[in-house]
Amino acid sequence: MYDRYESPLGQRYASKEMQQIFSQDKKFKTWRKLWIALAESEKELGLDITQEQLDELIENKDTINYEVAKERERIVRHDVMSHVYAYGVQCPKAKGIIHLGATSCYVGDNTDLILMYEALELVKNKIVNVLAELKKFALTYKDLPVLAFTHFQPAQPTTLGKRAAIWAQDLQLDYEEICYLLEHKKLLGCKGTTGTQASFMELFDNDNEKVKELDKRIAKKMGYTDCYPVSTQTYSRKIDSRILQALSNIAQSAHKFSNDIRLLQHLKEVEEPFEKGQIGSSAMAYKRNPMRSERMASLANYVISDALNPALTAATQWFERTLDDSANKRISIPEGFLAVDGILDLYLNITDGLVVYPKVIHAHLMKELPFMATETILMDAVKAGGDRQELHERIRIHSMEAGKAVKEEGKENDLLARIAEDEMFPMHMEQLEAIMDPQNFVGRAPQQTEEYFHDFIDPILAKEKNALGIHADIQV
Repeated sequence: MYDRYESPLGQRYASKEMQQIFSQDKKFKTWRKLWIALAESEKELGLDITQEQLDELIENKDTINYEVAKERERIVRHDVMSHVYAYGVQCPKAKGIIHLGATSCYVGDNTDLILMYEALELVKNKIVNVLAELKKFALTYKDLPVLAFTHFQPAQPTTLGKRAAIWAQDLQLDYEEICYLLEHKKLLGCKGTTGTQASFMELFDNDNEKVKELDKRIAKKMGYTDCYPVSTQTYSRKIDSRILQALSNIAQSAHKFSNDIRLLQHLKEVEEPFEKGQIGSSAMAYKRNPMRSERMASLANYVISDALNPALTAATQWFERTLDDSANKRISIPEGFLAVDGILDLYLNITDGLVVYPKVIHAHLMKELPFMATETILMDAVKAGGDRQELHERIRIHSMEAGKAVKEEGKENDLLARIAEDEMFPMHMEQLEAIMDPQNFVGRAPQQTEEYFHDFIDPILAKEKNALGIHADIQV
């Protein structure tokens, strides 16, 4: 087993559940379900198919003779016809009606759609669980003031909980997009070699209503309510592009989160989980590298670039179909889902174990807060009778001198002391320090956080309550 390439997505990153969705067993068993649905529907609509033949197909639907199919494919170079043959070997009475009137895309494309939508359900459930963890974290720290950054330069404070609300809102948008895709899901149905259903019109003696009904019955038997009304031999490859773009959007949200965590870990304010025996660096034993967040970013980069594959495929299809989509679809779609699955497991694992250091957060904030408090100090001094323009100039000078001492001499920020000693400011040090309460500078961040989760996330969690309870243990 060690002398062949195996995808790291399967070995290291994706869950067992997602790998099962895109497994060979799932694919070929779905092909057989589709052949049974076709045969049953054709029988119901009057074709000469016996119950004995159907029973034989049903009896053998889950016992796939892979070796027979592989050997046949070496001869005919066609995967669908190889499996039609293998199924026929197991079902000699029914072999003449397997795949009756259909083309390869009947099983291939319908199965691809079924697997993608099933995978989207798993992705949606994992997003819901991440949202639940972010809610817990955000409400725990909704009141904890933190130094905010624009351009990674110190800016007006926010709270740690508000920052988590921003992460959650990105995922909420992704959740809504997946819900839209699932609410509008359709099958290809049975459309024939160029999408005209000519072969089925022949089978049903040009009975237009029966051919239309055939699509509906197959869809219902497969758990769907509808098929695409028009198609070529294939469903539009824009569907693949649309779905992979949704995965790309999730990757973008996760990448932003992972960047923030990595920067916060550098600042020693927040850390991702670090296990007792984990090694941060092979050379520097003291290091606690944010490997989970880095892995998220790495997988996210892959998914974002992977979304180009179905876009290029959709753009370059010829007329009623070409086969230059096949190899690309076999790789880009399953691996895109496996990578996003790995990303969401990491997201869930990280949010379930984030470590916060409030004292470090407070120390960083207090080093910068005097600069941010100068506007409040200025207004209070003006209220006490001072001249705004003169006071503004004095604060500017004191700020520049304090900043220079911090940057060039490594001293503590003594801006408040400079202002307290300046006779132009009728304010004592105690008054200035009272202004320095960080809660005075976070605006509505705590209220925004509470309102956001109550109004937008709680309804999602209530709707998806049966999906809650997923816990992710990363493999390596």
